[in-house]
Amino acid sequence: MAAGPEISGEAAAAKNESNSEEVKKSEESEFCNVEKLVEMFTKLNPLAKEFFPSSKQNRNLNDDNNNNTFYQFDSSEANYKLSVNDNNRRRRNNFNQGRRRLNGRNFRAQRENSVRRTVYVSDIDQQVTEERLAALFSGCGQVVDCRICGDPHSVLRFAFVEFADEHGARAALNLGGTVLGYYPVRVLPSKTAILPVNPTFLPRSDDEREMCSRTVYCTNIDKKVSQTEVKTFFESACGEVTRIRLLGDHVHSTRIAFVEFAMAESAIIALNCSGMVLGTQPIRVSPSKTPVRARVTRPPLH
Repeated sequence: MAAGPEISGEAAAAKNESNSEEVKKSEESEFCNVEKLVEMFTKLNPLAKEFFPSSKQNRNLNDDNNNNTFYQFDSSEANYKLSVNDNNRRRRNNFNQGRRRLNGRNFRAQRENSVRRTVYVSDIDQQVTEERLAALFSGCGQVVDCRICGDPHSVLRFAFVEFADEHGARAALNLGGTVLGYYPVRVLPSKTAILPVNPTFLPRSDDEREMCSRTVYCTNIDKKVSQTEVKTFFESACGEVTRIRLLGDHVHSTRIAFVEFAMAESAIIALNCSGMVLGTQPIRVSPSKTPVRARVTRPPLH
């Protein structure tokens, strides 16, 4: 009865030995394969044609075919050039990123400074002009800019007044409750800065300032309305239009226009057109800060 277990033990031992031999043979074969790969790689020639960079090839193909020679590629030189170019590229990228960060910080700092120098004025009478509003606050300090916004027919018009320094803005807060026209104005610290007008668009002479007095700025114009229709609208309601500039793009859903009249009285009448429907949109009309200049004709390219 003891012979059975002895036989089974011997069979298991024989099986383990055969498994270990197979593992050893597989390891030896893998090691041989690795040695063969190492030997193959050591025989490769980095100066062979198939490893030759295309950027270093001889441009004269005829000479290349006749002489059957190749430019001897110096890997150390190429690696040095690559490393130098990479360092220069990183240095330029870091410089540009730093400059963008600096410009962003400067812009935010300037904007915050403008906000501190600006006050928000509300409940402005519809008869009050920007010149009159600026004159009211000129006693507090030098007024840099003054913008009245809102519907000219509404008593809920508001404005932003920017001073040359923060002291003027703080002093302007004391004028809250001052009656200007028929209503007392409210004055509060502003939360936003006035968007500056491109100085190249501002009037450059007395003639252009006179043109501004005859010009209105019209917004919220229906995109389907043509320039001829805008001109006809204002001429029928206000008077003769001498020049008009209708502007728009593919981003905004409406367009804007600068309309210059022959008479300053017509421009004043045009302010009453704010809220009237032109096309499908109620337009907004305000005095223009910029004149409508004649288009510059560029010479044709030859």
